[in-house]
Amino acid sequence: MEVILAKSAGFCFGVKRAVDTVYEQAKSGKRIYTYGPIIHNEAVVQDLEAKGVRVIGADEELDGLTEGTVIIRSHGVSKEVCRRIEARGLECIDATCPFVKRIHRIVEAESRKGRQIVIIGDPGHPEVEGIMGWSKSPAAVIQTRQEAENFAPEQGKEICFVSQTTFNYNKFQELVEIIQKKGYNVSVVNTICNATEERQTEAKTIASQVDAMIVIGGTHSSNTRKLYEICAKECENTCFIQTLDDLQPDLLDSVFRVGITAGASTPNNLIEEVQNYVRINF
Repeated sequence: MEVILAKSAGFCFGVKRAVDTVYEQAKSGKRIYTYGPIIHNEAVVQDLEAKGVRVIGADEELDGLTEGTVIIRSHGVSKEVCRRIEARGLECIDATCPFVKRIHRIVEAESRKGRQIVIIGDPGHPEVEGIMGWSKSPAAVIQTRQEAENFAPEQGKEICFVSQTTFNYNKFQELVEIIQKKGYNVSVVNTICNATEERQTEAKTIASQVDAMIVIGGTHSSNTRKLYEICAKECENTCFIQTLDDLQPDLLDSVFRVGITAGASTPNNLIEEVQNYVRINF
């Protein structure tokens, strides 16, 4: 069997930076907290918890802290959360992905100019929630075609479009074009991470050439879900797994070529484990 592993599979720059930061701080002997899971990968979060790192995810938990170090996750947080950490007198280490941090600066500046911020992305994703918290006025979030078709800006306001860094590029273009055709005054900032575009493009190419496709990542990982959707359109025999235990052997029956890719929050050791299993057993 031929196995094709995506070169872009695994930790992206921002995720690796955040995870390395937490592991390094865990050695300090101080009380270490992350505001929300540092990344969307349960295995990594559990390993950090075993090293004494605690995840906090609510204002009440944050307000109850009197000492320790709070590390801001790679997805970023709202300006209000930053203010709360500072107000508590806690040490804060900002591990927000630099590409997400750039969106925060754009949203803050453009909303200050009076433009309405429209975020193309998943409204329930922590990155999007964090981005919304940097707008000076309420930001809109659009994820579907119907939402784009129904959208109208606040009267007289220009629109500034940004995107969740891990959103599907083609879908971003589609949703923006729907609103542009209505004749509104808009500016568009493509804030999809280059690594995301490369990962999605590579996954689509591989999936179109194989008999089966394996996508590895956490169930809560937005970028991994999008990889799965892209691959499933190209290869009907596509599966989404968190760990090797989730892989069904019959997926690979009578298969000659298998493709493997993984989300930005998937550790290399897990990718290697799946790759080696497939190579040895099939």
